[in-house]
Amino acid sequence: MIFQEHRFSVAPMMDWSDRHCRAFHRTLSRRARLYTEMVTANAVIFGDRDRLIGFAEAEHPVAVQLGGSDPEALAKAARICADHGYDEINLNVGCPSDRVQGGNFGACLMRDPALVAACVAAMKAQVAIPVTVKCRIGVDEQDPEPALDALADAVLAAGADALVVHARKAWLQGLSPKENRDIPPLDYDRVYRLKRRLPGVPVGINGGIATIEQMRAHLEHVDGVMLGRAAYQDPGILLEVDPELFGEPAPHADAFAAVEAFEPYIAAHLAAGGRLHDVTRHMLGLFTGRPGARGYRRRLAIEGVKPEAGLNVLRAAVDEVRQAERRAHERRALVA
Repeated sequence: MIFQEHRFSVAPMMDWSDRHCRAFHRTLSRRARLYTEMVTANAVIFGDRDRLIGFAEAEHPVAVQLGGSDPEALAKAARICADHGYDEINLNVGCPSDRVQGGNFGACLMRDPALVAACVAAMKAQVAIPVTVKCRIGVDEQDPEPALDALADAVLAAGADALVVHARKAWLQGLSPKENRDIPPLDYDRVYRLKRRLPGVPVGINGGIATIEQMRAHLEHVDGVMLGRAAYQDPGILLEVDPELFGEPAPHADAFAAVEAFEPYIAAHLAAGGRLHDVTRHMLGLFTGRPGARGYRRRLAIEGVKPEAGLNVLRAAVDEVRQAERRAHERRALVA
């Protein structure tokens, strides 16, 4: 069922959730639904498709997030993405950046539910896979009560299969996208009320979620949780997702085993002419909070960016953590 499919997902994040990031996250969780960076409809239609929307078979389940406000262009792009093998098409109605506003898509579309509905209907007419919408609770001076309901009702009437709601209002004037990450306050209750009003619709929640305990609390009220920055900055949390949220074993026993399992992917990327940093930049937070984490990050940041850097650099960085944890264990044993 689509409810279970969206129980946990990693958010689309510009400059972050590229194919290397998704491959790494898939190593940490079999069940997480992964999303691409947002790609505009016209880029899909006219651009380098392998670079923009290419992905590995191992990434499934994986969704592509499209940006745009032209129903015809979005329909064409959705068909292309579906033919590429994506599991879901997601429409961005939440990004507040100036560049996105300039293209008349993203969060500013909260003001035009009828247009968003037309976009959804056009995409649904072209693809057999789910079409979903990621939105805010409102923008600028909108009242989130009628604004979110209007958007939700319009897109559901057009055939949208699920909604993911970032529980913070987007401010398109007066705040930078960075400031908008923390201001105004999150309003989770508004998303809960939407779900209560739409019990038969899969509703996910996004924004400020960082722990398994918080995820469980939200899942008492909605069908799914979506992590963004927390999953990227502390990807080790993804090792907890399968056992804690799905009752299934994690893909690997710990972060060390996950890195070892991911090495063949990195080796293939290097053999194809890629650079180590293309991949390891997404792995910097893996050992967050553990002894040796700083040394791990430093080695990858300094040595991993060199053109000749190879797997030996990653292994040496991981060994910083192993040795630091061994020393910490020895100190605890002496005290005991």
